[in-house]
Amino acid sequence: MTYQRARAVQYAETFWNRPNPYYVAFADDCTNFVSQCLHAGGLPMTRGWWYRRGRGRRATWSHTWTMAHSLHQFLKRGGPTGRTREVSDVSQLQWGDVICYDWEGDGRWNHNTIITAFDAAGSPLVNARTISRQHFPWDYRQSHAWTPRTRYAFLHIE
Repeated sequence: MTYQRARAVQYAETFWNRPNPYYVAFADDCTNFVSQCLHAGGLPMTRGWWYRRGRGRRATWSHTWTMAHSLHQFLKRGGPTGRTREVSDVSQLQWGDVICYDWEGDGRWNHNTIITAFDAAGSPLVNARTISRQHFPWDYRQSHAWTPRTRYAFLHIE
């Protein structure tokens, strides 16, 4: 299966500032949003990463679908296709790839975004939810959440 970056980015451009009514929206919705984008790009749900709407509106989901740290660990191990890998530098990423954030530098990943564009200098811009962001600088230094201890994980989907 080929990851369709354009579809993932199109989804991120459509739903960055409003939830898709098919999915439950959470107060901390960044990882749910990124999971939706990845799935829209064609990554298959698996036993370890899934969302089920259920009858009525009784949805269920895996921790990896909604929890920032869990999604980071899942993608770092290869993700749903086994073809996701952590790279050492942001310059190795493409649109549709994922950046994870550890605000305190303590090894617990707190936030996830998806690359949706690049600025004139070639630096990635990301979309995110919880606090809705479109084409936001990838390093998040302009965010209230950023600290000097912030660590990043760069996850490339092959």
